[in-house]
Amino acid sequence: MSTNPFGEFREECERILMKSLSKLTERVEVKRSLEVPPSPAYGELASSICFELAKTLKTTPTELAKRISSTIEMTDFKICEKAEAVGGYINFHLNRSKFAKLTVESARRLDEDYGYVKTDHPLRIIVEHTSANPIHPLHIGTARNPILGDALARILAARGHKISRHFYIDDMGRQIAIIAYGYQKLGSPEIDPHVKPDHFIGWIYAITSCLTEIRNLKEQIKQREAMQDQEETVKRLKFELDDWIAAAAELQEKYPDMFSKLLDEINKDPNPEASINRLIQEYEIGKASTKELFRKVSNLCLEGFKQTLSRVGILFDQWDWESDLVWSGKVNEIVQQLKRTPFVFEAGGVLELDAEKAVNELRLRPVLNIMKGYSVPSLTLTRADGTTLYTTRDIAYSLQKFEKSDQVINVIGAEQSLAQLQLKIALCVLGYVKAAQNQIHFSFGLVELPGYKMSGRRGRYITFDDVINEAVKRAYNEVAKRSPHLPEEERRRIADIVGIGAIKYSLISVEPIKSVIFNWERVLDFEQNSAPFIQYAYARACNILRKAGEEVDASEADLSTLIHPLEWSLILKIGRFPEVFIEAAENLKPNAIAEYANDLASCFNSFYAALPVIQAETPTLRVARLALVDAIRITLRNALQLLGIEAPARM
Repeated sequence: MSTNPFGEFREECERILMKSLSKLTERVEVKRSLEVPPSPAYGELASSICFELAKTLKTTPTELAKRISSTIEMTDFKICEKAEAVGGYINFHLNRSKFAKLTVESARRLDEDYGYVKTDHPLRIIVEHTSANPIHPLHIGTARNPILGDALARILAARGHKISRHFYIDDMGRQIAIIAYGYQKLGSPEIDPHVKPDHFIGWIYAITSCLTEIRNLKEQIKQREAMQDQEETVKRLKFELDDWIAAAAELQEKYPDMFSKLLDEINKDPNPEASINRLIQEYEIGKASTKELFRKVSNLCLEGFKQTLSRVGILFDQWDWESDLVWSGKVNEIVQQLKRTPFVFEAGGVLELDAEKAVNELRLRPVLNIMKGYSVPSLTLTRADGTTLYTTRDIAYSLQKFEKSDQVINVIGAEQSLAQLQLKIALCVLGYVKAAQNQIHFSFGLVELPGYKMSGRRGRYITFDDVINEAVKRAYNEVAKRSPHLPEEERRRIADIVGIGAIKYSLISVEPIKSVIFNWERVLDFEQNSAPFIQYAYARACNILRKAGEEVDASEADLSTLIHPLEWSLILKIGRFPEVFIEAAENLKPNAIAEYANDLASCFNSFYAALPVIQAETPTLRVARLALVDAIRITLRNALQLLGIEAPARM
């Protein structure tokens, strides 16, 4: 049995190469030279080491390859069949029957643990993800963050690291103050039990933002019209005002009672902007009544988040409040420490960190991998009124996270790349260079809906709840069509699994840094590259084993009978799963798992269409193929599990 069948083959090839090379030259690194060749005709691994050493040894790659291969001893082979020199490469071929036995038996015996190779150096890792501002429901644009973050946490936990999942609650900003102001104006109402609390908070945020923005713009236009040479500015402001008025009309139509109440109450306030700013300042100093108000509206929204995320199987170990950091004095302490460095200056009452000066004087370009020639903008630490900004508070939060971890992974959109870099520079300025190096910004692209522009302040978004409901509805229609014989309750259960899995896969399978174009036809494509496609392959494997009506004894299966190219391709893919998993964990690439699962499902479907299993030509071949199908079932399930996607036994 092996936890990593193909990895075992790779190590054997390394040993064989090292032994032969030791007769010709001093110790060299051969691991990087071993790659999967472009064609199966060249074996399962090929080494290009001869191209690196030929000049040093004063010979050609072709001649060197022949010399090395001639010194390889057959007695060193365990699962390797042969090694041959071809055009300067040394190609290694697997002993197919031995590898088939090793792979299939390992997958079946390890079962739920197959593929999950444990690291030799487990770390305490905090994965901070989602951390959406509690101002409106999670929407399709923000859904990629929790889904990627959860997949990363699952993969790293399976690798053997101690994982803690954190949600950072940004409750100190102007956005929460706008909600608190609006909620107060509404008379702190109770929420209808039929309304999700985060949706209710989102309505307050959108309407209050809209009404205060319209008022601000009208005042700006009035001031500018009284001045000379301001025609272009006035024109721009009027265009912006028209957009907000259109948004107000939409909101009034959707939520007439709330809109009317807020309009009346806000119109009574001589200066809403000053009222909102006062709330911000009161909350930062921890005034009791304001603290109670802010926490109440934040918790209402967070309760809605928890309902949505638990529905898709995403949970957190810890919820960290930004305000707790401020009230503890840690943020002010950070500001004072930074002020004592030569990199902080004051401009118009605002404190700034000269990030570029710090990069140059502390020689941080190689330390933080900052591109040569890139000038890092300064970081604003405090406003003129003395209140701190998000990134300043994030410095204190980073240090707090490192009190209980060796590594921190921040799952944050690509648009925050500069802020994340400035944060690392600030940590280095404070002397926490190791923390800066061990803080990873897992960056990802946006989710785009063709023809739809979202805006939380205008109340224009498609909630994650709506997307889940639509996915489950569409999945139900497909399941009902394919399996009309299943009981209604079972069809609905499967539809839930398939619909949620479809959303997750669509947001994980695209390389993180790239944007995702969300398209229903692709998301729920049962025929290719989707969670339903992979889930259907898994259900098909379960169905074959169920129809066989017997438990396959791995010790009785003669896996040497699996000689068809499709069978061999499946065996190789199963054997390579642990290596794919290791790469995904070490390089933080959940999309590699998604790609692998799709590839295995596609290959299995080709096998299913071409070769009979239950009706195989001989009883021996039947047992071998059933064992192979069982190994496929296990591997598909384990791959999906890493992505947080359930594998239904029926579809």
